[in-house]
Amino acid sequence: MKCFLGVDIGGSKSHALVADETGRVMGFGQAGCGNWETVGYDGLGHVLRAITQQALTAAGISIAQLDGAGFGIAGYDWPSEYRPHMEAIRSLGVTCPIGLVNDALIGLLAGAEEGWGIAVVAGTGCNCWGLDRQGQTGRITGEGPLFGEEGGAGSLVRRAIGAISRQWSQRGPATNLTAAFLESKRVSDAFSLLEGLALQKIALDAEDVRTVFKVASEGDGIAQAIVEWGGKQLADLAGGVVHQLGFEGEAFEMVLVGSLWKSGPRLRDAFSREVQKIAPKVRFVQLPVPPVVGGVILGMQQAGVRNPVIRQKLFDSLSTPRFIGTLAGS
Repeated sequence: MKCFLGVDIGGSKSHALVADETGRVMGFGQAGCGNWETVGYDGLGHVLRAITQQALTAAGISIAQLDGAGFGIAGYDWPSEYRPHMEAIRSLGVTCPIGLVNDALIGLLAGAEEGWGIAVVAGTGCNCWGLDRQGQTGRITGEGPLFGEEGGAGSLVRRAIGAISRQWSQRGPATNLTAAFLESKRVSDAFSLLEGLALQKIALDAEDVRTVFKVASEGDGIAQAIVEWGGKQLADLAGGVVHQLGFEGEAFEMVLVGSLWKSGPRLRDAFSREVQKIAPKVRFVQLPVPPVVGGVILGMQQAGVRNPVIRQKLFDSLSTPRFIGTLAGS
């Protein structure tokens, strides 16, 4: 029996999955952020070892019994980062063939029926990569606001804080975001909130985006505009990759990866309207399983296993009672 490892390293969650050549899931591991830009390469190595050992232990096999491994890693954006990422992976003691890609690509492998198309990641941050039928890639930089790439949770939260600041300084209209953030951060007034943020006594994180979506769902126009802005920003990323790959007239799948897509229809509706202006034949696919499934598929590819039905078998295996509860929050 051949066994394969898939790993998904993210900005807030990291997963490992072991499956056999029939698509039967054998073990799962999970931890928090493993992106080297946040935790460093030592932190990346620590997360890799922790989640891989969890998955291997649950599967009842050793690292030496793997026949292929696929790693999708957030923060792996440039060729110069290949060597330190591979050093972190080699610290696992893995000896089988290895595939290493940006985490957006394993989301694409998990979600696209034919293994090509475009994946748009909207989670803590954002990213967009694509593959055409020949395996040529299209991509953005993955560096975020520095290069005008926005639409992830961090971008929406920063935009919300900007709206609160504008209300306080009377540069902009009133918004219920102010009261909502005062409550969530347990401060009494907008000035105290802004002071706490400026002096780093109050921290923001990706979870604060839930407040933005909640206020938007309650009808606040400013919050609604922020969510729609996020959708348009993500569409801008996707549009670039559409042009790079020549998909304007192509019928293809665009896989939506990340927790932000589950936050209600407003973001997705704004996104889809913009994308369809340049790629009218696109079909949007909400990824039904964690992207780590694509890591397993990548690992299988390294060993020459290309089973066209393996993706669905992995999906079915993850739908068993053994894994439903574990993956509910993934």
